[in-house]
Amino acid sequence: MSTATDAHVRKAAFDWLAEQVQLHGDVLPRSILAQGFTYEGNRVPLVGPQGIFKPRILDIPLSITTIPSGPYDDGYSPDGLLHYRYRGTDPKHADNAGLREAMRRKIPLVYFHRVVEGKYLAVWPVFIVGDDPGTLTFKVEVDDASYVKYENAGEAVPISTEEARRSYITTTVRQRVHQRAFRERVLQAYREQCALCRLRHEELLDAAHIIPDTEPEGEPIISNGIALCKLHHAAFDRQFLAVRPDYVIEIRRDILEENDGPMLLHGLKEMHQKKIILPTASEHWPNPNFLERRYQRFLKAATL
Repeated sequence: MSTATDAHVRKAAFDWLAEQVQLHGDVLPRSILAQGFTYEGNRVPLVGPQGIFKPRILDIPLSITTIPSGPYDDGYSPDGLLHYRYRGTDPKHADNAGLREAMRRKIPLVYFHRVVEGKYLAVWPVFIVGDDPGTLTFKVEVDDASYVKYENAGEAVPISTEEARRSYITTTVRQRVHQRAFRERVLQAYREQCALCRLRHEELLDAAHIIPDTEPEGEPIISNGIALCKLHHAAFDRQFLAVRPDYVIEIRRDILEENDGPMLLHGLKEMHQKKIILPTASEHWPNPNFLERRYQRFLKAATL
């Protein structure tokens, strides 16, 4: 395949991914990724059974996938780069050789990280920037799409290889992985509905931290989260409402006394003294100690 065709297919893949993220957010169902898109009559899936994936239309891999707790211990190194494991132990395996060629030619790929079963965070473009046969790993950096252009010859090349920029972007991706994994686990626990109003449109749902993630105990664990719609998440964060340790909703007194139309009445005031919807598994229920700490902050805010 010519470099021009390769680059055109990759650009089409990146454009298609951008459209899917606009529709679904940056965590995408595997079913969509496995179906892929059509390029000049050819179906181009973006994932396959193996972590290093090359659709039939290409000669060089299009994507790499990390599955936590899978057979390969992908992870981040102290230098801030993603270390991606070889397929198997043979450096000459076709998949490993394909990534090595992508590194030599500076070809961009897509990186998928499974955050929960069947859902993947999509990140692109990423570049293979190192190869260590001794540890059977490749080094991977994430870049900003605006720093990648497509030459007249068709080959995709980075405009800048500034290490500081890529290191920073790669670090932010690591943070996004943790944030998206937390969100997806919490929403699954609450059966994809707001714990207050039962809204089920996933695009309008968030995983609200009880103890903020900026604090030492604000860990991204299900018992430190509550699935809330965007309205109730904002109200929770602004201390308009609280969830007591007995899982009962309490609306701030001054809000209860306001008269401001049907949204305030039905969206907040009617929630007062009702119990939240809880996950099926009791180990996923909000930690009462966390709720008590949060409730004390709510009481303090109510007196200001």
